[in-house]
Amino acid sequence: MAAVNLGSTGADAAGTTPRGRKPAPAASAPCVAGAIVPGATPAAQGGAEHVTEPVAYDAILLAGFGGPEGQDDVIPFLRNVTSGRGIPDERLEEVAHHYRHFDGTSPINEQNRRLKAALEAELAGRGIDLPVLWGNRNWDPYLNDALDEAKTAGYTKLIAIATSAYSSYSSCRQYREDFADALADTGTGEGEHVIQIDKVRQFFDHPGFVAPFIEGVRDGIAGLVADAPGLNPATDVEVLFATHSIPSTDAAKSGPAERGFGEGGAYAAQHRAVAEVVMREAGASDVPWQLVYQSRSGPPSMPWLEPDINDAIAELPAAGRKAVVIVPLGFVSDHMEVLWDLDNEALESAAEHGLAAVRVPTPGTHPAYVAGLVDLVLERVDGTPVAERPAMTDLGPWYDVCRPGCCENVRLGFRPALAGIAP
Repeated sequence: MAAVNLGSTGADAAGTTPRGRKPAPAASAPCVAGAIVPGATPAAQGGAEHVTEPVAYDAILLAGFGGPEGQDDVIPFLRNVTSGRGIPDERLEEVAHHYRHFDGTSPINEQNRRLKAALEAELAGRGIDLPVLWGNRNWDPYLNDALDEAKTAGYTKLIAIATSAYSSYSSCRQYREDFADALADTGTGEGEHVIQIDKVRQFFDHPGFVAPFIEGVRDGIAGLVADAPGLNPATDVEVLFATHSIPSTDAAKSGPAERGFGEGGAYAAQHRAVAEVVMREAGASDVPWQLVYQSRSGPPSMPWLEPDINDAIAELPAAGRKAVVIVPLGFVSDHMEVLWDLDNEALESAAEHGLAAVRVPTPGTHPAYVAGLVDLVLERVDGTPVAERPAMTDLGPWYDVCRPGCCENVRLGFRPALAGIAP
């Protein structure tokens, strides 16, 4: 297992100050007088759960986690991700070997280049004149670079897409904090050229995100049966929906407290709800499934969400299972933790326990996913009424403006963040 959490959710990458950036200010993020949502467009400044006033955005901000693109980048990248935590380079090398195995290159930047190109093609195909800017939290190009590009172009209203679908500190609020940091770093939160940033809702149950998983589960089960015609999916196959583990305390704080999600918070509830939809829509309601976690890090004394996927796989033969379908439900693309923790460790675990196994694709640049992201942008451009917004679970459509106290980092407390009501 990874010694330091480095995935797209960045669950334990708290308090980062990436290379080339100054530390974030302690003061509140910039906002218009009278607004309760810092750095937002006028339509969102009042803090409504769903913004139904149309907004003429200038550009889309595609926000990624970032990753190294060569052997020389690996340790500097890991220093960025773990900045402020005092982790020595020797320990970082324990994680670096994952990247070294792939020539020091994470696939995540190339995947975001492809996603950016796919979004641009989808927008052009619909006749929508919205440029796509791309910035990362932890590697080139940084969010600061994207805001500098926006400033040069004269853009003042951005709608952000974070490459993470669920609610938690690391998959939502930390992106929002980094937006606030970037405004402060680039001087675009105040002064002559003020940039305002809104963010599309968390899209865990949007049809565009869910459709590729439905397709993957259906094809995965069919493929296993084709390879072993006597296989009975209802008794011999188990579907494991995998997502990034996070500290249990952070999970409990995910989503608005008033929703009462209980243990695991909104983070676990959203995953379970989507998994149920996927199984139903794939025509596999009679096939056993469970939600499992991967990429746990941090000290053993700190509880994280469980069960670990490898532990779950080890128990399947005793339950009579002969095959497993691994679904990377928590991830939008095949980044390092999918390639290493699933395609390497989890598939090896399945083989060691005599299980046939298949790992289904992530959304990546699936046409439904790309179209869905554009639809999410248009919800805010057009001010789409809530009743007309698609959501495949009873939990959504999720909020346009994050609620007060949503997704607190228990260890660090609240820092300035955009696209939500303070704190």
